[in-house]
Amino acid sequence: MQIGIVSDTHDNAAQVEAAVETFSEADCETVVHCGDFVAPFSVTPFDGDWSFYAVRGNNDGEWAVQSTVEEFGTYFGEMGELTIDGNTIAVYHGTSGEIVDALVDCGTYDYVFHGHTHERGYEERGGTERINPGGISIPPASEPFSVATLSTDTGEVEFHKLG
Repeated sequence: MQIGIVSDTHDNAAQVEAAVETFSEADCETVVHCGDFVAPFSVTPFDGDWSFYAVRGNNDGEWAVQSTVEEFGTYFGEMGELTIDGNTIAVYHGTSGEIVDALVDCGTYDYVFHGHTHERGYEERGGTERINPGGISIPPASEPFSVATLSTDTGEVEFHKLG
């Protein structure tokens, strides 16, 4: 199964559409947004032919973000836990690096998905893989907007630059 991972879209409609198109082309069956939609209009394009999950980001001030996600997906609030194809996944925006590290180091999860830094990243630590798909390019992020896909069949993580 292909999982699409996205974060920090910050109301950038063109980047949201590019992410949705990338996930469609990759045949994603699940999409996870790690927070910072900002407004509800940035949520609705993710209503697709996949299961959709999201957490709140530190810029998601509009409570309508939650109700919009819940029209077609699952909204976890600050943090969520998923099991997909036998893989345990923690989803958190990433506002606290200490919490991200604790989720990775606790040994409970196969994967930890997060955003917040706007910089894509991947590392494996103690059997847990941490994936940050990136975000729109806001300094100090030096790379263009990107999303990630994860194959639960192979474990391969691929980053897709979109801007």
